[in-house]
Amino acid sequence: MNRQHELRTVADTQAFGRELAGLLRAGDLVVLAGPLGAGKTALTQGIGAGLGVRGPVTSPTFVLARVHRGGRVPLVHVDAYRLSGMADVDDLDLDATTDEAVTVVEWGHGLVEQLADEHLVVELDRRDDDVRTARLVPVGPGWEQRLTER
Repeated sequence: MNRQHELRTVADTQAFGRELAGLLRAGDLVVLAGPLGAGKTALTQGIGAGLGVRGPVTSPTFVLARVHRGGRVPLVHVDAYRLSGMADVDDLDLDATTDEAVTVVEWGHGLVEQLADEHLVVELDRRDDDVRTARLVPVGPGWEQRLTER
Protein backbone atom coordinates (compact mmCIF):
# COMPACT_ATOMS: atom_id res chain seq x y z
CA MET A 1 0.00 0.00 0.00
CA ASN A 2 1.22 3.46 -0.83
CA ARG A 3 2.47 5.24 2.31
CA GLN A 4 1.58 8.78 1.17
CA HIS A 5 -1.95 9.78 0.23
CA GLU A 6 -3.49 13.04 -0.91
CA LEU A 7 -7.11 13.38 0.18
CA ARG A 8 -8.90 16.22 -1.60
CA THR A 9 -12.35 15.72 -0.06
CA VAL A 10 -14.01 14.17 2.97
CA ALA A 11 -15.24 11.42 0.63
CA ASP A 12 -11.61 10.74 -0.38
CA THR A 13 -10.63 10.49 3.29
CA GLN A 14 -13.47 8.08 3.99
CA ALA A 15 -12.58 6.01 0.90
CA PHE A 16 -8.98 5.80 2.12
CA GLY A 17 -10.31 4.59 5.48
CA ARG A 18 -12.32 1.86 3.73
CA GLU A 19 -9.18 0.80 1.86
CA LEU A 20 -7.15 0.80 5.07
CA ALA A 21 -9.83 -1.35 6.75
CA GLY A 22 -8.92 -4.12 4.31
CA LEU A 23 -5.56 -4.43 6.09
CA LEU A 24 -6.98 -4.39 9.60
CA ARG A 25 -7.68 -7.35 11.85
CA ALA A 26 -8.59 -7.98 15.45
CA GLY A 27 -5.87 -6.80 17.80
CA ASP A 28 -4.70 -3.93 15.59
CA LEU A 29 -3.97 -0.52 17.05
CA VAL A 30 -4.13 2.50 14.75
CA VAL A 31 -2.96 5.84 16.15
CA LEU A 32 -4.19 8.93 14.30
CA ALA A 33 -1.96 11.97 14.65
CA GLY A 34 -2.63 15.42 13.25
CA PRO A 35 -4.07 18.84 13.98
CA LEU A 36 -7.71 19.73 14.45
CA GLY A 37 -9.57 19.41 11.14
CA ALA A 38 -7.03 17.05 9.55
CA GLY A 39 -9.61 14.31 8.96
CA LYS A 40 -9.17 11.91 11.88
CA THR A 41 -12.87 11.27 12.41
CA ALA A 42 -13.60 11.08 8.65
CA LEU A 43 -10.84 8.49 8.30
CA THR A 44 -12.31 6.50 11.19
CA GLN A 45 -15.75 6.67 9.55
CA GLY A 46 -14.22 5.08 6.47
CA ILE A 47 -12.52 2.41 8.56
CA GLY A 48 -15.85 1.65 10.23
CA ALA A 49 -17.57 1.38 6.84
CA GLY A 50 -14.79 -0.88 5.58
CA LEU A 51 -15.15 -3.12 8.62
CA GLY A 52 -18.94 -3.15 8.14
CA VAL A 53 -19.82 -1.91 11.63
CA ARG A 54 -23.40 -0.86 12.38
CA GLY A 55 -24.53 2.67 12.99
CA PRO A 56 -22.81 5.99 12.43
CA VAL A 57 -19.22 6.53 13.52
CA THR A 58 -19.03 9.92 15.21
CA SER A 59 -16.34 11.63 17.23
CA PRO A 60 -16.16 10.22 20.76
CA THR A 61 -14.84 13.52 22.14
CA PHE A 62 -17.22 13.70 25.10
CA VAL A 63 -17.56 9.98 25.84
CA LEU A 64 -13.85 9.29 25.15
CA ALA A 65 -14.47 5.84 23.62
CA ARG A 66 -17.17 4.10 21.59
CA VAL A 67 -17.44 0.47 20.56
CA HIS A 68 -19.01 -0.22 17.17
CA ARG A 69 -20.09 -3.81 16.49
CA GLY A 70 -21.73 -5.74 13.70
CA GLY A 71 -18.86 -5.86 11.23
CA ARG A 72 -16.25 -8.48 10.49
CA VAL A 73 -14.42 -7.18 13.57
CA PRO A 74 -15.54 -4.63 16.20
CA LEU A 75 -14.15 -1.08 16.08
CA VAL A 76 -13.15 0.74 19.26
CA HIS A 77 -12.92 4.46 18.49
CA VAL A 78 -11.12 6.53 21.11
CA ASP A 79 -10.55 10.26 21.40
CA ALA A 80 -7.55 10.81 23.67
CA TYR A 81 -7.51 14.61 23.35
CA ARG A 82 -8.63 15.21 26.93
CA LEU A 83 -6.52 12.44 28.45
CA SER A 84 -3.61 13.70 30.49
CA GLY A 85 -1.51 10.57 30.81
CA MET A 86 -1.28 6.84 31.25
CA ALA A 87 -3.55 6.80 34.30
CA ASP A 88 -6.38 8.19 32.15
CA VAL A 89 -5.66 5.63 29.41
CA ASP A 90 -5.69 2.84 32.02
CA ASP A 91 -9.07 4.08 33.30
CA LEU A 92 -10.57 3.48 29.84
CA ASP A 93 -9.62 -0.22 30.18
CA LEU A 94 -8.75 -0.49 26.49
CA ASP A 95 -6.69 -3.59 27.23
CA ALA A 96 -9.97 -5.47 27.62
CA THR A 97 -10.88 -5.02 23.94
CA THR A 98 -7.57 -4.73 22.10
CA ASP A 99 -7.30 -8.45 21.28
CA GLU A 100 -10.79 -8.74 19.82
CA ALA A 101 -11.22 -5.39 18.06
CA VAL A 102 -9.52 -2.84 15.87
CA THR A 103 -8.69 0.11 18.14
CA VAL A 104 -8.40 3.52 16.47
CA VAL A 105 -7.20 6.33 18.71
CA GLU A 106 -7.42 10.00 17.74
CA TRP A 107 -4.91 12.24 19.50
CA GLY A 108 -3.22 9.18 21.00
CA HIS A 109 0.37 9.71 19.86
CA GLY A 110 2.63 9.32 22.88
CA LEU A 111 -0.16 7.89 25.06
CA VAL A 112 -1.40 4.54 23.76
CA GLU A 113 1.42 2.87 21.88
CA GLN A 114 2.07 0.44 24.74
CA LEU A 115 -1.35 -1.15 24.17
CA ALA A 116 0.11 -3.25 21.32
CA ASP A 117 3.58 -4.50 20.46
CA GLU A 118 3.09 -3.20 16.93
CA HIS A 119 0.84 -0.48 15.61
CA LEU A 120 0.19 1.79 12.67
CA VAL A 121 0.48 5.56 12.95
CA VAL A 122 -1.46 7.59 10.41
CA GLU A 123 -0.08 11.13 10.29
CA LEU A 124 -2.76 13.43 8.91
CA ASP A 125 -2.32 17.03 7.93
CA ARG A 126 -4.39 19.79 6.40
CA ARG A 127 -2.68 22.04 3.90
CA ASP A 128 -3.50 25.70 3.32
CA ASP A 129 -5.49 24.72 0.20
CA ASP A 130 -7.72 22.51 2.44
CA VAL A 131 -6.36 19.28 0.95
CA ARG A 132 -5.57 16.64 3.55
CA THR A 133 -2.56 14.37 3.42
CA ALA A 134 -2.04 11.02 5.11
CA ARG A 135 1.25 9.28 5.75
CA LEU A 136 1.35 5.71 7.02
CA VAL A 137 4.09 4.98 9.54
CA PRO A 138 4.36 1.29 10.46
CA VAL A 139 5.75 0.47 13.90
CA GLY A 140 7.01 -3.11 14.00
CA PRO A 141 7.91 -5.69 11.36
CA GLY A 142 4.35 -7.03 11.02
CA TRP A 143 3.01 -3.67 9.91
CA GLU A 144 6.00 -3.10 7.67
CA GLN A 145 5.27 -6.40 5.94
CA ARG A 146 1.54 -5.75 5.59
CA LEU A 147 2.11 -2.39 3.95
CA THR A 148 4.75 -3.80 1.62
CA GLU A 149 2.56 -6.72 0.53
CA ARG A 150 -0.36 -4.47 -0.46
